[in-house]
Amino acid sequence: MGRILVGTASWTDRTLLESGWYPADVTTAQDRLGYYASRFPLVEVDSSYYSPPAESTVSLWRERTPPGFTFDVKAFSLLTQHPTKPSALYKDLRERLGEPKGNVYLRDVGPEVAEQVWERFLAALAPLREPGKLGAILFQFPQWFPISRRNKQYILECRERCAPVGICVEFRNHTWMSEENRAETLGFLAEHAVPYVSVDMPQGYPSSIPPVLAATARLAVVRFHGHSGKWTSKDVHERFGYLYQEEELREWAPRLRRLAEDADTTHVLMNNCYRDYAQVNAAQLARLLA
Repeated sequence: MGRILVGTASWTDRTLLESGWYPADVTTAQDRLGYYASRFPLVEVDSSYYSPPAESTVSLWRERTPPGFTFDVKAFSLLTQHPTKPSALYKDLRERLGEPKGNVYLRDVGPEVAEQVWERFLAALAPLREPGKLGAILFQFPQWFPISRRNKQYILECRERCAPVGICVEFRNHTWMSEENRAETLGFLAEHAVPYVSVDMPQGYPSSIPPVLAATARLAVVRFHGHSGKWTSKDVHERFGYLYQEEELREWAPRLRRLAEDADTTHVLMNNCYRDYAQVNAAQLARLLA
């Protein structure tokens, strides 16, 4: 069985800081990341989806974590074909686009600007890549990204652009993992050694993906989104505010062990990021897996 690393999708969420999970004397950004890294071997950077990180910030992440610590980084929204606020773009590129008033999509910015976004986003991650602390870049595609030849080609383009850093992909359009397309999707990803991101999430919505565990590369990834009854809420804390009961996690543990038999490394990330729910559940799951 390969290694299983358990962590959470945030260490700086406002409600987490208010929850009391960090000791009273852990008050600085440096101390918080150091404290988190003393408890977990893995974290997902979620803020990079909303705004590309500066290389100087990424260098601080490297310096504030011990050897062997792993960061998975969520791809910038523009690169996953989500709507992106102009204020999140690099200033000179925003000016080149004429200071757009509303959200922009990848198709709106043109090939030259898109190329610059790719280059700068990936270059900023170099400080993590050099010491081996960069796990994978997570491409979470939107609901309007269905299975198609064109979208498969875009996944391969993302893989090629990020190489030698690996990517992993998470879908929010049900067509990829419908019963009729599931084998095709997993076969495509396995053929190109692209890790499939398995999910646990609310079912019955257009964005719902079934909780199928599959290793399509040497890295396997599982993200736990919870089962909030307010999945369609625009409030991110209502969407992800779900605390797993230990019995639920106990049922997942043997499934995760079986998945880990098919991969060199398995990343398990709790994305139920409200207060300390993710940290509490990640610690419980790590104990169950141990």
